[in-house]
Amino acid sequence: MGGSGLLLADKPRGVTSFDVVARVRRRLGERQVGHGGTLDPLATGLLPVLVGEATRLTPWLMGLDKEYVGTVRLGAATDSYDAEGRMVAEADPSSVSEDAVRAALGRFVGRVAQRPPAFSALKKDGKRLYERARAGEEVEVEAREVEIHEIDLLRFALPDVELRVHCGKGTYIRSIAHDLGCALGVHGHLAALRRTRIGPMSVDQAVNPFD
Repeated sequence: MGGSGLLLADKPRGVTSFDVVARVRRRLGERQVGHGGTLDPLATGLLPVLVGEATRLTPWLMGLDKEYVGTVRLGAATDSYDAEGRMVAEADPSSVSEDAVRAALGRFVGRVAQRPPAFSALKKDGKRLYERARAGEEVEVEAREVEIHEIDLLRFALPDVELRVHCGKGTYIRSIAHDLGCALGVHGHLAALRRTRIGPMSVDQAVNPFD
């Protein structure tokens, strides 16, 4: 069929961003299809899909601010920083207060140094970090500067805390979950994540490509 344009997909949980691209490619009969910012299989929400000549917009999309709603589960750390990983440490989070969470979150707002997860798509020496980690290699990930504009505590219901995060490019919400658990002294990982906005685009405008 062919054509060009920007489609806003609401990615369901359990599929990859590439699965969404493949679905759109088959439906439209267009080979030149890409997306504007990977979501992990665990995550749901807004995934811009670029078709035809619109794939040239990819760098612009990557640079836009993003907004997420995520659930951090306190009391356990995993090697991937999310619920799909192997548990590597645990502690009792029952003594954590809402005030302590709010105080700890304040440390992560602004231009901050963040260490991405070892299980990420970043490359080191030409190989993706998650490939090295899955092969059993010791992966040392260097911290890098990211900008986090705002973090709101939406819900406090131990062991879970729900956050809304407004951030710049390159920010890992999984790292925020892990670092929050460390700051509180009880460990933590990302249990659920939904991307709600990229720049002016909202998930409210998106459709499930598998419906």
